[in-house]
Amino acid sequence: MTKAIMLQGTGSDVGKTVLVAGLCRLFANRGVRVRPFKPQNMSNNAAVAEDGGEIGRAQWLQSLAARVPSSVHMNPVLLKPQSDVGSQIIVQGKVWGHAKGRDYQALKPQLLGAVLESFAAIRAGTDLVIVEGAGSPAEINLRRGDIANMGFATRANVPVVLVGDIDRGGVIASLVGTYHILPEEDRRMIRGYIINKFRGDVSLFAEGIDVIGGFTGWQCHGVVPWLKAAARLPAEDSVVLERLARGSSGALKIAVPMLSRIANFDDLDPLRAEPDVDLVFVRPGERLPVDAGLVVLPGSKSTIGDLFDLRERGWDRDITAHVRRGGRVIGICGGYQMLGRMVYDPHGIEGSVTETPGLGLLDIETEMAPEKTVRNSLALSREYDVPLSGYEIHLGVTSGADCERPSTVIDGRPDGALSPDGRIMGTYLHGLFGSDAYRAKLLESFGLSGERTDYRAGVDAALDEIAIELESVLDPAWLDSLVN
Repeated sequence: MTKAIMLQGTGSDVGKTVLVAGLCRLFANRGVRVRPFKPQNMSNNAAVAEDGGEIGRAQWLQSLAARVPSSVHMNPVLLKPQSDVGSQIIVQGKVWGHAKGRDYQALKPQLLGAVLESFAAIRAGTDLVIVEGAGSPAEINLRRGDIANMGFATRANVPVVLVGDIDRGGVIASLVGTYHILPEEDRRMIRGYIINKFRGDVSLFAEGIDVIGGFTGWQCHGVVPWLKAAARLPAEDSVVLERLARGSSGALKIAVPMLSRIANFDDLDPLRAEPDVDLVFVRPGERLPVDAGLVVLPGSKSTIGDLFDLRERGWDRDITAHVRRGGRVIGICGGYQMLGRMVYDPHGIEGSVTETPGLGLLDIETEMAPEKTVRNSLALSREYDVPLSGYEIHLGVTSGADCERPSTVIDGRPDGALSPDGRIMGTYLHGLFGSDAYRAKLLESFGLSGERTDYRAGVDAALDEIAIELESVLDPAWLDSLVN
């Protein structure tokens, strides 16, 4: 029978995603048929699974770590926060509906069947499933109808290991507090815990392990150090952008406005990995740096809402001044739509505002449409005549004079637009910068020559490094028990 283990956190951003990815790679390297699973995810960083439909980028990364094709069943419920319409609900890869937070709580019991159905699909033909929780099981105010943590674990009978983040402080209190606040039905599902993000001499925490064991009776399965290789993996949560907001020294400064509803911002990771690039995520209250050579407008879950934010923060004026100085702009997906003259939303898909002017940097217009485009794609850069691969996840149809100069060709179809002088470019293709050939040509156009990084190989190597480190610090008996 397929075994399963679930990692739940004492809070958000404790490192569950990286640990699940690392464990998937660890067991895949042992020849174990392993797959990831996350019942419910909330993220605007989405991927297109290989069987079609949307899943969280984290589960796409974890499938890469497990060396298996990604599937919509790996993340059956994906919540994509929007503006005043709440969150878009994706179920098994397809748009299921929309709901505000309070309304969604009432909807969760209806989604449990889909979650359990997907879990059964993932277990089929697999030796081990590693499940990732969401947030914390100690949020007992959300326990009724829960499908993300203990509600799933108890219903699917999957044992749980808690993950505590020692770097943020209070890890003993968070673990012991979780023990005391959980009802007995949930507490009995827990088989131990992992201390994550430890810096320094692990032996100094030996007494802490004794204290936690005294209060809870739980076994410590290992103390995981700060995994430096995790910085080379795509980030899932926008909270990470706060830590990346300031770039490092580099010959080319690229500025990225941190939109309120930023989506698929891992598009920028390949640029961040380049040693010659200073990638700066510009936070609210800051101005776009005047010495930036390139501004990238990333994807957005609400194009109209983020256009209002751009103007409120003065970034529209900064971008206009940047272009007047001879700077270049690339817009991806929602960022591409913002570059045009107008954005129309006659069906109210994004909210109550039905139209708004864009930045006017491209002679195009976009009309939002109910049908969403979701697909993996092969493409060609018309600018540099190099192959591309990526994916499309967007609402809306864009047209206009500048579309007669498409920036890309996706699956044989013209896509995107270029300004007459070629300094403003837009495309619906996510993953554009992940093409090593395209990235090399782009950076060469700014005078940066030399060998470029192999981004995908770097991600794969980082997963192997994390797997090796986890194998060295986690209890070998516990690891063996997961498959024997």
